[in-house]
Amino acid sequence: MIRINLLPFRAARRKENIKRQISVYVLSVILVLAAAGYLFWNLTSTLSTLQAQKTQTQRELAKYSSTIKRIETLRKRIKEIQAKLDVIKELEKDKTGPVRLLDEIAMAVPKGRLWLTSLTEKAGKLTLTGTAMDNDTVALFMTNLEQAKLIQSVSLQSAKMKRLKAHKLNVSEFTLKCKTYAFKEKKKARPKKKRGRRRR
Repeated sequence: MIRINLLPFRAARRKENIKRQISVYVLSVILVLAAAGYLFWNLTSTLSTLQAQKTQTQRELAKYSSTIKRIETLRKRIKEIQAKLDVIKELEKDKTGPVRLLDEIAMAVPKGRLWLTSLTEKAGKLTLTGTAMDNDTVALFMTNLEQAKLIQSVSLQSAKMKRLKAHKLNVSEFTLKCKTYAFKEKKKARPKKKRGRRRR
């Protein structure tokens, strides 16, 4: 009977298995290191790209901030100029307003039938006194005044007949009160409610 010693073959197989495991382990380590290196390189490049974008964005923001400051300065100047223009318009209005008011009053007077003897204006309140041929002429004058643009309202304060002996003529002396464009009503203050004391 032939006996074969298999121990050397088994030892050789074990060595081969160990070598394979070592080679697989080494290859795995190499692959892991390669993947880690690639990820590190990718992250580094992405970070550098983001930093470049951040720098570019900051530059653009700096440009925009200077532009915004200029716009704010221009807005302030526009407001100042608008305020000056409003003042000029108000002054022109105050300057030309009385002239236009007198012109409208003159246009409202029935020619040859009514004569004004006095005209006073204060704080938008106008007082007119004069003489008319009759009460109908006074009514016509009031109607004409109400149609004027610079007069808000017209009211008759007094009207009385007077005899002109020299001319043998009866005339009507009148007084009118008007509110003009400059009249502003004062706001009435609301009365404060009195709080009553509660009885215990």
